[in-house]
Amino acid sequence: MSGVNSMNRTPGIQPERLWGDLMSTAKFGALGETGMRRLALSNEDRQVRDWFVAQCRELGCTIDIDQIGNIFATYPGLDASLAPIAMGSHLDTQPAGGRFDGILGVLAGIEVLRSLHDASVRPAHPITVIVWTNEEGSRFAPAMMGSGVYCGAHQWETVAATCDKSGVSVAQALDAIGYAGEHEPGFMQFSAYLELHIEQGPVLEAENIEIGVVDAVQGVCWLDIKVPGVSAHAGGRPMTMRDDALVAASKIVLAVEAVASAHLPGVGTIGYISAGPNSRNVIPGTVALEVDLRHPDDAELSALENEVTAEIKRICPAAEVQRVWRKPPVTFDSRIVDAIAARTEALGYSARRMVSGAGHDAAHVAGIAPSAMIFIPSYLGLSHNVREYSSPEQCAQGATVLLGAVLDLDNLLLADSRTG
Repeated sequence: MSGVNSMNRTPGIQPERLWGDLMSTAKFGALGETGMRRLALSNEDRQVRDWFVAQCRELGCTIDIDQIGNIFATYPGLDASLAPIAMGSHLDTQPAGGRFDGILGVLAGIEVLRSLHDASVRPAHPITVIVWTNEEGSRFAPAMMGSGVYCGAHQWETVAATCDKSGVSVAQALDAIGYAGEHEPGFMQFSAYLELHIEQGPVLEAENIEIGVVDAVQGVCWLDIKVPGVSAHAGGRPMTMRDDALVAASKIVLAVEAVASAHLPGVGTIGYISAGPNSRNVIPGTVALEVDLRHPDDAELSALENEVTAEIKRICPAAEVQRVWRKPPVTFDSRIVDAIAARTEALGYSARRMVSGAGHDAAHVAGIAPSAMIFIPSYLGLSHNVREYSSPEQCAQGATVLLGAVLDLDNLLLADSRTG
């Protein structure tokens, strides 16, 4: 039983339709001309989720939502006993993000379903497009939260009680936008999972390559640091008698830079700083820092964390260091990676194998289903930035690879089921 095409038409991506969706959905959380602020489980997130559900229902998809708000839109296959081939990504953004991060993978998934629908193609496997909740982690920590809960990396009860900086819990936010589903995490199994994404780095553009075939994702470790000091009058306290928390924090920033530079290709970033009481004429008495460490080798990631922690304690013995999250590096399924590579070659696109520097939901899904990713170039390597951009042609090329890989896997996995 292979896919049936009653009209003898070949499904194909419509680039203008995909680009139109990318531009029109940017109204949900628009920030200036090209930026996005669509935080997880916000009203803007609800608006784009509602749009997604409506589009998928028009294609005849069934909609399922789990307890953490992950959405599963399933296009029926010829054999309902087969586990779906899944595609997906996320709809939430950074506080000042762009129009392509995450949502490209979701909209390309819809475009794949539309292409099948328009050509009257019914694959053997059901095809599911997934919206994962809170991939960014900018409102609720950690990142990749929805996929992490679904795949067993986090306990739902713990995550439900996690609060943002305003004291709103994940459970409260889900209720507020109407996306607290009934399905328990892990309710649906997948035959395979594919995720299309912008590279979020400069390599593909610099090498003039059209498609990145992603075979691994580097590991990540998040640390929260609290640096104590003594608040005092800026004019009344001599320089030799100060305990300035911001001075110590500044040394920690430089230490993270130095340690990461000694563990290349690892990276270290301090992306959040809050000094208190945050007044011009008051010596800072406390500073909070949030650290992001990454490396493609797990042992090196541990070394990064240990050395950064040691440097923090050397600079300020009273500093508090808390590990918020650690995700080891992930290697994707070689068979799925090879299928993507073969489809890319058949289409005549230039390609290279690569490790993802950014974390993605696929890194969690790889623990429960054969998974891999497809990258397209990012303009100047920019992401988590209002200038984030990939061209209409690049987006269409990525979606075309995605469609072809889904159809190839439908046949490949069906053959497996017959012989298995």
